[in-house]
Amino acid sequence: MRHHLYTFRFKLTSLFVMTIVIPVLLIGFVIPYYYQTLITKEKQVITEGTLKAMARNIETYLDDLERITMMPFWNENIMYALKLKANNQYESSDDYTKLVANRALNETLPIMLQNMRKDILGTLLISNDGTVYVTDSKEEMTGPIPEFPYQSQFWYKQAIEADGNIAFISAHKRDYLMFSEQKQVFSVARLIKDPDSRQPLAVIMADADNNILNKMVRDISFDVSSIVVIQDVNNQLLYSSKPIPTEALNDIGGTRGVIDVSGQSYTKVTEGIPKAEWKMSVLLSAEESASKVRWLYTVAFLFLGIGLIVTFVLFLYLSRNIINPFKQMIQVMRKVQRGNLDARFNAKGRDEIAQLGGAFNQMITQLNEMIIREYRTDLAKRDAEYRALQSQIQPHFLYNILNGWIGLNRAGEKATLEKAILALSGMLRYSLEYNDWSSIEEEFLFMQRYGELQQLRFDDRLAISQSYPPELTTFRLPKLLLQPLLENAIIHGCEPANHVCKVNIHARLIDDDGTPAVQIKITDNGVGFIPDRKSSDRSKSVGLHNVRERLIIAYGKDNARLEIQSIVHVGTESTITIALDSSSDEFQTDNNQTAPEIIS
Repeated sequence: MRHHLYTFRFKLTSLFVMTIVIPVLLIGFVIPYYYQTLITKEKQVITEGTLKAMARNIETYLDDLERITMMPFWNENIMYALKLKANNQYESSDDYTKLVANRALNETLPIMLQNMRKDILGTLLISNDGTVYVTDSKEEMTGPIPEFPYQSQFWYKQAIEADGNIAFISAHKRDYLMFSEQKQVFSVARLIKDPDSRQPLAVIMADADNNILNKMVRDISFDVSSIVVIQDVNNQLLYSSKPIPTEALNDIGGTRGVIDVSGQSYTKVTEGIPKAEWKMSVLLSAEESASKVRWLYTVAFLFLGIGLIVTFVLFLYLSRNIINPFKQMIQVMRKVQRGNLDARFNAKGRDEIAQLGGAFNQMITQLNEMIIREYRTDLAKRDAEYRALQSQIQPHFLYNILNGWIGLNRAGEKATLEKAILALSGMLRYSLEYNDWSSIEEEFLFMQRYGELQQLRFDDRLAISQSYPPELTTFRLPKLLLQPLLENAIIHGCEPANHVCKVNIHARLIDDDGTPAVQIKITDNGVGFIPDRKSSDRSKSVGLHNVRERLIIAYGKDNARLEIQSIVHVGTESTITIALDSSSDEFQTDNNQTAPEIIS
């Protein structure tokens, strides 16, 4: 997986994602969100503007109601009659005065109030002595209910508390008149006071049908389902275009922007009616508002998906045209790596990739010529040197064995000589095979036979032991690499000694400064020698030199080494160390491969 992070396709894909996919995704999310926010703000502005217009209409209507409550002040006879009633002077007045007062209250006042708007149901005036005067705009047979407790009604108390100022009465039923349909109304009330003495004279109240609010609202529509709610200063319901549960009124009158009404969510927009301290709210369906905006995301994601699919198809087409030539180059490189220098890249077109392919083909041609001229010549030279070094062992080894046979023959030991001849025949078959490489198992078997020959010669004066772990059984070595070291240990170490000598041959796996390696040790307890002093015995020098050269040719100078440690009268230790990294798979498995062909 980590290898794919460095491929050219991965880099192109990353570039495609960073420059196209991520920006397109961001645009696909940002633009619908921007338009959603813009539409929401515009809708809120329009809604607020509509509410302000409706609030002004309601205020205008309230102004008309307020002017009605001011009409008694415009007629002196009416004010005079109210003063008589308030001061309890009406009963003691003469007949003319009573006549003037009665005409003012029973004739003049109704005539003045009949000029009011038709959607105002009527007025109710209650003098201080408890007399009630009713004016009905529809001229219905209405009148005050006898002995009705007008002065204990909440709207009467509100007017008294206002002390001459206008009092806006919340929604209530018109249940204080006879023969009048008890409609839901809202009212404007005022305490009439003597302008000179500020003495309370009467309370006047003008009633308006709640339907007037419905007329003002019904012609106004929004693009989603909506509910228009008007509440008084105490959050009591004045008007609602649709039924509203009682528990939702406090939420509507509160500060929350989203209201739950009968299980549906509504967005609230509120506008105040300052004159009456009422609040008018419009509840807009949140679900419908969301559905209105949802199409933006649908269209955006649709175009986003189509755009990404188109760009991805184009990306695959273009990236394939870019990457496939590089893959072909890699295949050609692998063929060249395996030795096929006739492989060529088929360059098409005139772009940079075609130019690179042409240069690559030219490089292969030049490399082929260089290998023919230099590398193959060098391989032939190394092969000749390798075989010459290996051939040095065979005559030298046979010379020593034949000398041993002469001694056995002179001693008359024919049986021992016959056994030696059979051992030698097996050794000769091994050494004369046309194989330059062998395994540790075969090398150790060869040294066992060689040791048996030497033990026939030395009898009980020589003991040889050898061992290696099973995992090194097939580890490859140049054939006859170890024999010169064993021969030196026996001939130059044990033969001159006057005591029983032991030769140990062991192979094992080690950690050579962090590098796994194979270590082969040949030790003896012979006479030893001084390593720093050049030996006068040329056969000994030839054997060690031969082993070192073969190690360098087979494994390289940095991957294999031969170390000799010796102490006079103590013994000698020869150590071969071969790094496992230097042993390629080719010579680990192919028994017939020659050393020069293996070295890379």
